[in-house]
Amino acid sequence: MIRTPLRPLARILDARAKGENPDLIERENIRRRHDEMQDRARARAEGRLLVLGVFFFCAFSVIGARMGMLASSEAQEPMASATGAAIATQRADIIDREGRLLATNFETHSLYAQPPLMVDPVAAAEGLARVFPDLDKDRLIRDFTGTRKFIWIKKRISPEQKQAVHDIGDPGLLFGPREMRLYPNGQLAAHVLGGAGFGREGVEAAEVIGVAGVEKQFDGYLRDPANGDKPLQLSLDLSVQAAMEQVLYGGMKIMNAKGASAVLMNVHTGEVVAAASLPSFDPNDRPRPPTSGFDPSDSPLFNRYVQGVYELGSVFKIFTAAQAVDLGLVSSETVIDTSGPMRIGRFPIGEFNNKNYGKISVADVIVHSSNRGTGRLALQIGSERQQQFLGALGMFDPTPFEIVEAAGGQPLKPKTWGELSTVTISYGHGLSTSPMHLAAGYAAIANGGQYVSPTILKQKGPQYGPRVMSENAARQARMMLRQVVTSGTASFGEVPGYQVGGKTGTADKPKPRGGYYEDKVIATFASIFPANDPKYVLVVTLDEPWIVAYGEKRRTAGWTAVPVAAELTGRVAPLLGLRPQLEPGEGAGYTLTSN
Repeated sequence: MIRTPLRPLARILDARAKGENPDLIERENIRRRHDEMQDRARARAEGRLLVLGVFFFCAFSVIGARMGMLASSEAQEPMASATGAAIATQRADIIDREGRLLATNFETHSLYAQPPLMVDPVAAAEGLARVFPDLDKDRLIRDFTGTRKFIWIKKRISPEQKQAVHDIGDPGLLFGPREMRLYPNGQLAAHVLGGAGFGREGVEAAEVIGVAGVEKQFDGYLRDPANGDKPLQLSLDLSVQAAMEQVLYGGMKIMNAKGASAVLMNVHTGEVVAAASLPSFDPNDRPRPPTSGFDPSDSPLFNRYVQGVYELGSVFKIFTAAQAVDLGLVSSETVIDTSGPMRIGRFPIGEFNNKNYGKISVADVIVHSSNRGTGRLALQIGSERQQQFLGALGMFDPTPFEIVEAAGGQPLKPKTWGELSTVTISYGHGLSTSPMHLAAGYAAIANGGQYVSPTILKQKGPQYGPRVMSENAARQARMMLRQVVTSGTASFGEVPGYQVGGKTGTADKPKPRGGYYEDKVIATFASIFPANDPKYVLVVTLDEPWIVAYGEKRRTAGWTAVPVAAELTGRVAPLLGLRPQLEPGEGAGYTLTSN
C-alpha cells in the first residue's frame, strides 16, 4: 500500500517560499489520514452488523416456522426406543368378520426404581404399598435400602396409578413407555384370541408376543411392521359370539354342568362364526396354567372344543348310516333287525335302558338311537371301509382349526381295530374326538357330502374339499336327522320357524387315570339348520350335566344339551340373517270347489 507522506517536500518548499508555516501541512495530512481510517472502520463495523442481523433473522425465521408447525400439528407420543437391539412395539389389530375390534394395542407405562436416586426409600416403599396393595412393603424397603441399583416394580400400570406414583414425589421412581395388548370385549372369545404377553423388554420398550390362541398362531403376521395397518380378520361374528356365550353360560348353570362348549360353523365355507368354552377367562388378565391336579379341564385355560377329546356317543351313528347308504348297502327305508341278543366275542351289545326295538327301518335306527341296529350296519360296512370313511372326515388327525391349542387335540383310536371296535365306534364309543371334529363331520352331511376344513379366518365363498359321500347319502342322512328332532330323542330341539335336524349323544366320562365314571357323562347335541337347506352346524357339549325332571335325575343329552342348543339356535339364527319359515306340511284330504 502506498502511504502519502505527512510532510511532502514539494509542498514544504512551496510553503517556505510563500512564508507559510510548514507544520500546518503535516497537521492537515494527519487529520485526513485519521478521517480515512475512521471511514474504513465504520464500513467494517456496519458490514459485520449486517451479517449478524441476517443470521439472527434466519434463526428466528426457522424457530418461528417450527413453532408454527408444532402448533398446527396433532400431538403424538414419541415412539418407544431402546439402546442396543431394537425391540418391536407394534402389533396389528384383530377384528371380527364385520370389522369390529377384538384386540388392539394400548399405550401405558411400566414402573421401575433406581434406589441410588431415592431421597427417602422408606417413604417411597410405603407410598407404593398404598398405591399397589398387592406389593409387600417390607420387601420393598429391603430392596430400596440394599445394594441393588435397578428394580422392576410393575410391568404395566394405569394412568391413574402413574399419577398416584407421581404424587409420591421420589426421583428414584421412574416410568418407561409400554404398549400392551388390550381386549376391549373382556372374556368374549377368550379361547379363540388366547392372549399376549411380554417377550424381550427394556426400560424404554417391551416386545408384545402371542402366548395362546390366534395371537400365538399368527404371531409372525401380527408382529410384522408391514402389517401394522392390515388387521387380522377372523370369521367370528361378535354379536353371535356374545349371544352364544350368554346362552351357554345360562344353560351350563341350569344343567349343573362342570363345563360346556359350543361350535357354530358355516357348512359351505368352514368358517367358525362362534366358538365358546366354559369356564372362561379374561385375556387382559390371563391366569397362570395350573401346576397341580390330574384333570386339565379343571383349568379355565382348557379349550374344550378342540382340546376336549372324548368319546362323544351316539352322535356318530349318523356317520354309520350315511356310509351304509353311500355304499349302496341300505336306504333309509331298509328294515334292520335290532332285537337281541347281540354279542361280539364275549361282549354283549345292548340298548339304552335295555330296550328292544325289534325290526325297524334305518331311519328309525337313528331316530330311536339303536346301538344294535347301528352295530349291524357297521358289520356290513367292515372295519377297513369304516376307517377309510372316518379318516376322510378328519377323525384321526388334529383338527386344522387355526389356534395353537388345536394341535393338542389328537383323536384317540384303538390300537387294534377289530370287529368289536367296528361295532362300538359305529355308535360313538372306542374313538375319542373333539367337538370341532364333530362339527366338520356334520358339515359334510349338511353341504351335500363334501369335506370342509374348519377355519377361524374369514373366507370368500365356499371352500369345499374332497367328496366323502354321495349327495344321495347326505340327503337321506339329513332327513334322518330331521326325524330325530320331530319324533326322536331330540324332541326338545325343535325351534319354531327354523327346521332343526340333529343327533344326541351321551357317553360315560373317562377318568384322567383310566376307566370311566359311573355317574358322570359327556352330553352332546350336534345339529344342522335349516334342515331343508342347511347353512350352519351347531355342536353343544356339556361336561357332567344333570337335571331333575319329572322326579328323576336326568343326564342324557336329550334332557340337557338339546334344550340348550335349541335356545341357542333361536337366539343366533336371526343374528345370522336367517328368516323364520313355516315348514311345509302334508295336504289336507279335501278339495276346494266353487259354490
